[in-house]
Amino acid sequence: MILSLAPMEGITEHTFRRVHAACFGKLDRYYIPFVVPPRVGSPFSGRIMRELDPAANEGIDAVPQLITKNAEEFAWAAKLLADMGYREVNLNAGCPSGTVVSKGKGAGFLRDPGRLEAFLDAVCAGSPLPVSVKTRIGFADDEEWEEILAIYCRHPLAELIVHPRVRTDMYRNIPRQEAYGKTLEEAPFPIAYSGDIFSCAAYDALVDAYPKTRHVMLGRGILANPALGRMIEGGPAATAEELDGFQQKLFSVLVEEMGGNAVLRMKEWWSYARFAFADPLAVQRAIRKVRKVAEYEEAASWIFQNLPLADEAVFHG
Repeated sequence: MILSLAPMEGITEHTFRRVHAACFGKLDRYYIPFVVPPRVGSPFSGRIMRELDPAANEGIDAVPQLITKNAEEFAWAAKLLADMGYREVNLNAGCPSGTVVSKGKGAGFLRDPGRLEAFLDAVCAGSPLPVSVKTRIGFADDEEWEEILAIYCRHPLAELIVHPRVRTDMYRNIPRQEAYGKTLEEAPFPIAYSGDIFSCAAYDALVDAYPKTRHVMLGRGILANPALGRMIEGGPAATAEELDGFQQKLFSVLVEEMGGNAVLRMKEWWSYARFAFADPLAVQRAIRKVRKVAEYEEAASWIFQNLPLADEAVFHG
């Protein structure tokens, strides 16, 4: 089984990926949160290059994800990535953000299947790297999936990662796993599953229902329980000492990279990690008002000294 980390903008960037791999054992793949390709002939910007720099992802299998509706820029970015040593490039066709969709990117592709097909025709022909896609199963209705899946099946994709929600679901409602099962049966290329795998029980239920599953992407489940991948493979749950060591190491590296802004990044992580504790609300209250580095360190120390872990760390939407 392949276990991977979903690309989550502003959270699962290179520092998180490295620290997670070091503290809890590396996953099989880490998807780099989406980047916008540069104009043809131009390099990636300095900020994006820091994320894509092979040295920043040394020792892990990292797959960059691009978000664009411009096929020429996608192919150009794929060439830059190939020159850096990457072996695959992933297209984001699932981001439900309103600002992304309004520009025809991410899940906005799914509103116009003809444009999606023309884009895939161009990038599959022009990319020097194998192209994989992370997608939703429709824009407003899962009945759209039959037409969209047929388009994907006409292209030589390296892999199709299926998040079985439609764009209008955002991250609400229960994933429509039947659409994933249909894809497993019909697609001529490898398929991965993404969506609400927050516990070992949820993973086991997916694999029991769909035994052909070969790749499961973990997102919010890993943020709430960084040891989830290890547990799925039969390893132990995270101890309080492990979680404390993880957050200290993550915060220390972030402070070196971004100074006081590291507090904001850690507060985003704690919005998920609070579910590792028996009293998530107490965690939220302790972290909510911190603004400065010293305040953060004091709050995190108080949490681990005073609050017990939950019996099972499971994200709740």
